[in-house]
Amino acid sequence: MPADLAIVVLAAGKGTRLKSGRAKVLHQAGGLPLIAQVLRSLTPLTRGSRASTAGVWVVVGHQADAVRAAAEPFAVRTVVQRPQLGTGHAVAQALKVLPRGSARLLVLPGDAPLLRPETLQALVRAHAEQGVAATVLTAELEEPRGYGRIVRDASGGVEAIVEQGALPPEQAGLREVNSGTYVFNRAKLAGVLGKLGRDNVHREYYLTDAIKLLRQGGESVAAHLAREADEILGVNTPAELARVDTVLRWRKAEALMAAGVTLYQPETQAIDPDVAIGPDTIVERGVELRGATRLGRRCHIGASSILVNAVLADDVSVKPHCLVLNSKLGAGVSVGPFAHLRDGADIRAGARIGNYVEVKKSVVGEGAKAQHLTYLGDARVGRKTNVGAGTITCNYDGVNKNPTVIGDEVFIGSGTELVAPVKVGR
Repeated sequence: MPADLAIVVLAAGKGTRLKSGRAKVLHQAGGLPLIAQVLRSLTPLTRGSRASTAGVWVVVGHQADAVRAAAEPFAVRTVVQRPQLGTGHAVAQALKVLPRGSARLLVLPGDAPLLRPETLQALVRAHAEQGVAATVLTAELEEPRGYGRIVRDASGGVEAIVEQGALPPEQAGLREVNSGTYVFNRAKLAGVLGKLGRDNVHREYYLTDAIKLLRQGGESVAAHLAREADEILGVNTPAELARVDTVLRWRKAEALMAAGVTLYQPETQAIDPDVAIGPDTIVERGVELRGATRLGRRCHIGASSILVNAVLADDVSVKPHCLVLNSKLGAGVSVGPFAHLRDGADIRAGARIGNYVEVKKSVVGEGAKAQHLTYLGDARVGRKTNVGAGTITCNYDGVNKNPTVIGDEVFIGSGTELVAPVKVGR
């Protein structure tokens, strides 16, 4: 991160058009809150900085504590905007607390989860190279309705940002739009923020007006065009939230397929950003892979299965309609269909968990089998043991959960009820 660069993320708004009781930036897209997606995109800019991410400030307001919690994993600092009087007012609050050494300021919205790290890096570089008062990240949209349009001067600089409702007929065909992401010379921005007015329908201080004031003061403003137009898409409505979620999911799918993973009907799948999958693994339609799930090589995940924080070794088969939560599956394990593993289930190499079997907080040893209609809770099952259909470990006595221990190479017949605490030897 350049030593003189501070980053301000605007995350104070309510998001009233979402018609939700939850703050806008807390809505999820691509498996993470919007604010988390934005902060992830900043990681390459902050990596290697002596201050780590101390140069990133998040402006909070509506549901401030919840937004802070969502941003906490990124070790950012926060500043409160109260009351919320617009984007210009939000940046003014941040300037009051930013370190004096930050001569440049990257400002971006907390609801723009599609911004790519390389685009933000290029924007910062372009600003430094051109030596202007401000640089605006822009994009060309086929349908720019609702966005402020970029009007360029004869030299290619930004002359003005004109909102949709104020466009004169001769500018109606402009397709280059404002993204709401900027790099400013801090001192020059500070010189105009105090001049912002509230003469608009919302009675707010708009950061876009700072661009106009800079130009009126004789300063130069540049535009940097995003390589992909969808990067600037924000979220104001549930439909827009669904759209950015789709884009993020597809980006993840493309990255996995490029690494040798086979995804059937990826448009039906939900794979979170921190999921890792080894090559030659096959994921069928309707699968959800959530959280920190890790899949090894040559695994096969059947249709409509859901895995959350699951760790699978190589050559694991999860048949259709399984639910695997916070569990580990060793090499060559077969699970399902319609199996439920949860709460730290540990299925060792070569074991088989069949249809309608639930395993909770239990270890199933290497090569062991529980093939049909079984509940294993708080149990330890030994190597090569066979658990017959309909077996139940009765682990709860009304007060405590008690363990069941089954040794190696044991045969448990069908319909057995093991009332814990109990041990079954070889």
